[in-house]
Amino acid sequence: MWIKICGLTTPEAVSAALDAEVDAVGFVFARSSRRVTPEFAAQLATPARGKTRRVAVVHHPVQAEIDEMLRVFSPDVLQGDWAELDGLRLPVALERLPVVRAMSAVPPALPGRILFEGAVSGAGITADWDAAGVLAQRTQLVLAGGLDSGNVGAAVAAVRPFGVDVSSGVEERPGSKSPAEIMRFVLAARAAFGARAYRKEDRR
Repeated sequence: MWIKICGLTTPEAVSAALDAEVDAVGFVFARSSRRVTPEFAAQLATPARGKTRRVAVVHHPVQAEIDEMLRVFSPDVLQGDWAELDGLRLPVALERLPVVRAMSAVPPALPGRILFEGAVSGAGITADWDAAGVLAQRTQLVLAGGLDSGNVGAAVAAVRPFGVDVSSGVEERPGSKSPAEIMRFVLAARAAFGARAYRKEDRR
């Protein structure tokens, strides 16, 4: 079970994610209502350093912007569309989380872990669970796209992913996370993964 809360923009949201002991927190550097500067992201992520993975999320990145973000923010993980990551000059030690989108090309050789997303990130649109389920049998798949506390259980049961990623599904309004919704989502996700594990044990 692996859980990421993405698009964090306030200290309160970061604190809630850390209190929930999630595996990763994401900061968006692409055009979005959740976009943050490298300086602000570094400030927000300070409490998370050494406690959880700090993920920089990019889309259509420019090398100069990536260089600045890496220097100032120094993330643990870089998340972006798989073909775009392949075209960047990146530190060897930097972890990558390649994004594969529904209805788009799949990497010829699947990485060990991918994030499966809908056509547009952060739009609250549910991804194609059938397509995600097929890929989840071949690699560690983190499911994103339209998840919330109400549907994450069904998503985990249908896709059987390695992990889940949420952004708009824990917001009070675009760009503003609700600490209560973060906790509600994490509890629902853990219950769903726990139920899946129990069903596996029950079949033995």
